[in-house]
This record gives sequence, structure tokens and C-alpha cells, in this order.
Amino acid sequence: MVITAAARFQRETQRGYTPCATMTNAPTPWSKRHKLVTRAAAGGLTYSLSNSFAEPLSSKELIDMTIQRGDTKLVDIYNSHPLTYTPNGGSSDLREEIANLYGPEITAANILVFPGAQIALQCAARVLVDRGEGHSITFSPGYQSVTQGPLHAGGGVTTIPLRSEDEWQIDVSKVKEAMRVDTRYIVINEPYNPAGTLMSPETQAELRSLASSHGAYVLCDEVYRLLEHDPSYRIPAMADFYERGISCVTLSKPWGACGVSIGWLATQDLDLIDKLSDAQYFGAACPSRASEIQAIMVLRSSEQILEKNMAIIRRNRALLVKFVSDYSDLFGWVPPRAGAIAAIKFKGPLTSTELGMELAREGISIKPAYCFTENITEANDYFRVGFGESIVPKAIDALRDFVNERKEGWRANMSETK
Repeated sequence: MVITAAARFQRETQRGYTPCATMTNAPTPWSKRHKLVTRAAAGGLTYSLSNSFAEPLSSKELIDMTIQRGDTKLVDIYNSHPLTYTPNGGSSDLREEIANLYGPEITAANILVFPGAQIALQCAARVLVDRGEGHSITFSPGYQSVTQGPLHAGGGVTTIPLRSEDEWQIDVSKVKEAMRVDTRYIVINEPYNPAGTLMSPETQAELRSLASSHGAYVLCDEVYRLLEHDPSYRIPAMADFYERGISCVTLSKPWGACGVSIGWLATQDLDLIDKLSDAQYFGAACPSRASEIQAIMVLRSSEQILEKNMAIIRRNRALLVKFVSDYSDLFGWVPPRAGAIAAIKFKGPLTSTELGMELAREGISIKPAYCFTENITEANDYFRVGFGESIVPKAIDALRDFVNERKEGWRANMSETK
């Protein structure tokens, strides 16, 4: 008898464990369950509100943009590049291109390139936790690699809950209370996943002052930066803002270049860059040269790509604003200010997990709270929707149909339980 992955997961979770946690010391990915529910391995569901990236590019679109810009030499380099190793931490031409995104303190020497941001986050945690001797501060709910990276590296971690009633903002006074003599590392995510909110310049400055007084590093996962819904909301990159600041970035989110699989860390601290490079050597030291050249193409077409993607995001955000307004007795949120993501509260008689299961049966995917925390409470039981793609309006229409078929039953249930 063939046992499917979904059946295996159900059987093992009923026994009270998951395969990854039981068979190895590796953590179980929070999104693993979601991938099974939404049948990701089989191509996913018909209507996706799960994706968090901007409109993906095609290879042809990228090459056409490059030619239209008159950069035919770069296309020739792409077509004829040798299949040799690239340097540890990325080739100089790509690092120079990335450095153009930052101020004068960040040059090519201050950039370390990785095959995506995931391994960059783990590498930073491994170095800054310092063989498990350092203490870190993270925030929850959040992206697992951000919130648990220091824990996976073996360090002591204090996790501070974020609350919707505070508009998902970091309370620096709570960070101050959590600081210890051995606190080396504070990990934040701004713009914030899963809610698409953004810290104020005042909070950023307070956090820098606190970290500086303790000699602590601050890593900011900035994968949604440059997707602010109003450019005036944008705060400085942490690598520019603080001498011990680290910016973690990937091409996936703002530019929709997920398949290029290029991310990076940027910091003013060259000694830290050296340590990160040493640690990277034992992970994924050499990015693909084809990916590097594509990344250069993306960054040189950045303005054009971001303009296109922001038009899609603004249009889709307006549809979500109307959806939440039309069903305000059933759904609530803190309106997003950046990125292509929003955290929504279902006020009806289902948890986000139960709602996600029902939606999946109708071919619609969302990301329930279990994708962002292992400690779900009534206060943080929000589901995330992604709205960065041109196909999102059809998914929102399908979500409306789903709600319209059930809203009276939900409302009746809510009235009975008051």
C-alpha cells in the first residue's frame, strides 16, 4: 500500500510528533503542514493568496528589459559565461551593483552574497550567537528563519510577542527589559511579515541607541523594503543606519526574481563580513554565475520592475481594503503599509487553521497562524494573505464567493455565543 505524504503527516501528528523533530535534531518547518494542506508538491491550489512575493519575472522579460536598456554586453556575458566556480560571497560585479542600493558607507567589500536569504539568516545567527554563548532577542509572530534562527544556532533567545492592538509595532521598552549582559544579537523584520506594517523612524532610532549602548548587532530582514505603499514611509536600511547593523535582502520579494535565488547581507563591519565569509564556506559558498548575471540584470532594471510591481500591489491592496470593509463584522486587520502581505483576523467561529482547511477544500490558499508561530493564541490567531501578483483579483473574487456562501451561518453562530 502506498502511503501519501498527507496521510503520513496526519498519522504522525496524531501520535504526537513530526518526522523531522523525531528523527533528527533539525527543527520542523512551520510551513510544512501548509504545503501539505495546499498540495504544493502537486502544483498548489487554484487560487493562491499564500504567495508573498511581487509579480514574478520571466527570463525572457528580464532579457528583453536588458536589451531595451541597451545593455547587450550583459546579455552576451550571460550567454557565454563559463561554468566555473564563483568567488566565495559573490563576484565583484554583482556586489558592486548591490552596493549601489546603499549609502557611501556600504561598498562591494561590505556585501556578502548568498543563494537566497534563508541561508544568509542562518549564517548570521551562527556567527553572532558565537558557539551558543551569546543571547539574542527576536519577535513573534514572524517568519521562522528570522524568529528561530538564533535558537537553531544553539543560542539563548528571548522572544518578545508583537500585538495587533499595538499595530504590530516593537515596544523598545520591552526590548530594554529583555537585554542581558551577554545580548549580542537583535533580529527584526521591517517591513514586517506577516502583517506588512512598518516601524516608525523614531522607533528605529530608539532601537539603535539601545543596541549601541550594549554593543549589540541588529539584523533587519528587509526583504520587503522598496515596496512601501507610499515612499515617504520608507526607513533607512539597517546597514546604513547603524555601524553594527546588518541588512538581509533577497531578490524574491520586491523584484519578483524568486528563481534567481540570490540574497545578501550588507554591513559596515568588515570584521563581521570576514567572519560571515568563513562561516559561509561550510554552507553555500559559491552562488551560481548564471544567477549572479541575472541578478545584475534585475538590479539594473530595478526602477522599471518596481514601478510595475507597485502598480499591481496598490491595485490589489485596494481590493483587500474593500473586502475587509464589506465584511467588517467577520474580518479585521491593521492595514498594511509595505510589501505584498497582510495579516487578517477572522472574527467568526473558526480558528485560522480551520478556516485555512475549509478554504483549501474550495481551492483557495491562505497562510494560517501556525506558519508564523508555534504558540497560537486568540490574540495572534491571524492568517496571512499575499497580494503581489496580477492573478490576485481572481483569488479575492473566489474568497468573496466563499464568504458569501457561509456568512449568514457564521453570523448566526456568533450571535448564539455572545
